[in-house]
Amino acid sequence: MKKSTTLLVIGGGAGGFFCAINAAINNPHLQVILLEKSAQLLSKVRISGGGRCNVTHACFDIDELSRKYPRGQHFVKKMFHQFGPTDTINWFEQRGVRLITESDGRMFPETHQSTTIVNCLLKEADAHQLIVKIRQDVTEVIKLENGFMLTTVSGEKYPADFICVATGGYPKANQFSWLEKLGHSIEPPVPSLFTFNIPDPELSALMGITVNPVSIAIANTKLQEKGPLLITHWGLSGPAILKLSAFAARHLAEQQYSGTLIINWMPDYHETSLREAWQQWRQEKAVQKIGAHPPIAFPARLWMYFLTKAGIDADKRWGDLSTASQNKCIKLLTHAEYHFKGKTTFKEEFVTCGGIKLNEVDANTMQSKRVPGLYFCGEVLDIDGITGGFNFQQSWSGGWIAAQSISQETEKKSH
Repeated sequence: MKKSTTLLVIGGGAGGFFCAINAAINNPHLQVILLEKSAQLLSKVRISGGGRCNVTHACFDIDELSRKYPRGQHFVKKMFHQFGPTDTINWFEQRGVRLITESDGRMFPETHQSTTIVNCLLKEADAHQLIVKIRQDVTEVIKLENGFMLTTVSGEKYPADFICVATGGYPKANQFSWLEKLGHSIEPPVPSLFTFNIPDPELSALMGITVNPVSIAIANTKLQEKGPLLITHWGLSGPAILKLSAFAARHLAEQQYSGTLIINWMPDYHETSLREAWQQWRQEKAVQKIGAHPPIAFPARLWMYFLTKAGIDADKRWGDLSTASQNKCIKLLTHAEYHFKGKTTFKEEFVTCGGIKLNEVDANTMQSKRVPGLYFCGEVLDIDGITGGFNFQQSWSGGWIAAQSISQETEKKSH
C-alpha cells in the first residue's frame, strides 16, 4: 500500500525516536522518515546514567513531578496528564523491557544496560518500517502552501506533510536561526546542570567526601537546595549542587558563574539552635577529646577541617573549649561561605535551558501555534529538568503526544 502522507522527524534522540516510532505504530498510512545529523542514533540514551540509561523517575504525582522542571513546569504538567512516568514504564514493559527503581527514585532497565533501551527502540523502528537516515544535517525548512520542503547540508531535499523538530538543545542562539525563519522566537540558551569551581586548596584536599544532607544557598538570592553534597578536586558537586545549578541557571549566567555559596553542613540546626545543642554536648562529652568525638557522624577528615578552620586543637577536651572557639566553629557549620568562579559540566548530563518559547507551542498536541503541521518535542523547547530521568521523561511524553496528534491529522487527510 502506498503511504500517502509523510512525517519527517528531525533528530534521532529520545524524543525524536519516540515520536517517529509511535507515529508509525499509530498510523500505517503514514510514511515516517527520521533524519539524524550525526553518525549515531540515540547517543544520549546510550551514555546516560553511566551507560545504564536513567529512563524516567518513579514520581507519579503530576504536581510534584512538574516541580522537578526549573523551566516549563506549567507546560509539562499538561503533557504528563497525557503521558507520564507510568505510561513510559508500561510502554517499555509491553515490549519486554522491565524498569527497576533505585532508592533515590531513578529508574533503569533491569539489565542495567542502556543498550537494552536502544535495542528496544531500534527493533520497534524496524518492525514499523521507519526510514532512518544518518548524517543528514538540516539547514532549512520552508513552509509551502501544502506541507513543507526540507533541505540538508548536502543539498538533499525532502518534501513532508508534517515535521517534528527534536534536535535537542542547542548551546548557541544562532543555531536556532532556521527555526526563527519559520516564525518562532527563542529563549536564549544557557547551560543547566553543572558543578561549581571553588579555588580553595583546603576544601579540594577533602575530595571524595560526601555529606548528606546539607543545605546550600546562593548568597543574596532566594535560591536554595538541600541534599547530598560531594567535594571534588575542583570544588563542589552532588545532587544538591546540580539541582541548585538548574534552578539558578539564568541567574548564574548573568553573574558569569561567579558568586558566593552558603553551606549549612548541619541543616537540622541554625546558628541559635546549634548553640543550644552545643551546651548539652559539652556537658555530655566534657572529658572527651573534641577531635575524636564530633557532634554528628561527620567524616573524620571533614571534622578535622572544621576544627582547623576554627583554630581548635583536636586534642582539646569538649569541656575546655573557649566560647570564642565554639562560636567560630558553630558559624562554620551553619553558615560557611565559599566563593565560586566558573563551572564544570556534570558528566554526560549536559543540559541546556532555553529554546523554542513555550507560549508558541500547544502542550496538548506539541504543535506549533504559528506554523500548522510543525511539531516540537524534547530539549529544543524551553523545558529542562533536574538530574534523575526527568529530561528523558519530558522527551518521551512530548514525542508520544506529537505522534498521537500527527496520527489524528493524518486520519483526517486520508478521509
